[in-house]
Amino acid sequence: MDDSDVPAVLVDSAENPFARLLLAHGAGAPMDSGFMNETAAAIAGRGVEVVRFEFPYMAARRGNGKRPPDRMETLLKHFDYVIHHYRDDPLPLFIGGKSMGGRVASVWAAECVRDKSTTDNCRGVVCLGYPFHPPGKSENLRIAHLPDCRIPLLIVQGERDPLGSRLEVESYELTGPLTFRWLTAADHNLKPLRRSGYTHQQHIEAAADASAAFMHSILSASEL
Repeated sequence: MDDSDVPAVLVDSAENPFARLLLAHGAGAPMDSGFMNETAAAIAGRGVEVVRFEFPYMAARRGNGKRPPDRMETLLKHFDYVIHHYRDDPLPLFIGGKSMGGRVASVWAAECVRDKSTTDNCRGVVCLGYPFHPPGKSENLRIAHLPDCRIPLLIVQGERDPLGSRLEVESYELTGPLTFRWLTAADHNLKPLRRSGYTHQQHIEAAADASAAFMHSILSASEL
């Protein structure tokens, strides 16, 4: 590819990385938000190269005010563009994101299996704070595609996430290769209640631990 084909990214390098994670942002904050900076650094510290990127609407916001998120079709097309750039690299590839970014990654995985019978060498999906429903609209679930995911999917979720609390999610009839890591008293940004005894940084570290362990387990299983 020439330079015009290279997606604009931020790379958090890891020493002797064992995998690469393409990490997308949430609906309202860019790839260099505090959450994204801290989480990417924590995951990179566990041996995973993290590549952050922005969807077109978020890139257009820089210097041009607010814009709403793009339609899912556009988000998927851009995620596919970034994945295509890295799919032939020797590092094992994982995809994921914060909130909306994780949702798009999971839809991409489901649609690739359904439409192309391939996942472009992606080994799994990491979702940090999955938006199971819009704010205040618990009846509008975003889970119909999950049974079509044929690659493993990790969801790191706060127990009191208003877009899918533990009480809510455990009442759903979820199918597919799902793994959950619940964070005590945490909200959608994985921030816990002060009285829980946990700090936000501890939950960021726990999310990084869970993500790295998830990727290690998949790669180890593929070697058996």
